[in-house]
Amino acid sequence: MRRCRSPLLCLFAWGVAAAAHAGTLTIRTADNHQQPVGDAVVTIDGAHAGTAAATHYIDQKGERFIPYVEVMHPGDSVVFRNSDSTRHHVYSFAPIGAFQFILSPGENSAPVVLRQVGTVAVGCNIHDHMIAYLVVTADQVRVTNEQGLAQFDDLPPGRYTVTVWHPQLWPGHPPVSANVDVPATGAAPDLPFTLRLMPDPRQVADHEHLDY
Repeated sequence: MRRCRSPLLCLFAWGVAAAAHAGTLTIRTADNHQQPVGDAVVTIDGAHAGTAAATHYIDQKGERFIPYVEVMHPGDSVVFRNSDSTRHHVYSFAPIGAFQFILSPGENSAPVVLRQVGTVAVGCNIHDHMIAYLVVTADQVRVTNEQGLAQFDDLPPGRYTVTVWHPQLWPGHPPVSANVDVPATGAAPDLPFTLRLMPDPRQVADHEHLDY
């Protein structure tokens, strides 16, 4: 077996070989009416590439948490910002990361480090319609965009289990999953998922016009 005389040349050759044997996978999510579903968390089995811990920022603007869903890896931290003109009381009772912060306009919270996998539901103790979700996973993960799409690039060829979760799935309905084969080169066929969702809890109820 021949050896590379130059370590730099070896590294380049390895990168070219890896790129030549990597595929792309696109996931499409829609509801029962075939409308695109954004903010769906898509994971595929296999640990994500090791990277340094990251800091994520959740803004509070227009009495909403932005983004609605944030994906993280164990060891990452999250900071909450208040870009509104009113106070917010950010809190969570999640076993993997309970916390609470009272934030005046323009303030940031201290970083919250999340070391365990799981889902953290975040609320505001002043504005009940405000809610967000932090999903901590050791798997490769994406969040679907407004067109209901999530894409994984440079996947080694093989069979993967794809799992899709959304915070508005009906209670008792587990995340949906499917197996897919990713080719050595090119793209696998798009993988579609249909999700049955509850109404968006972030909509502010108009109590004066409710039909009691």
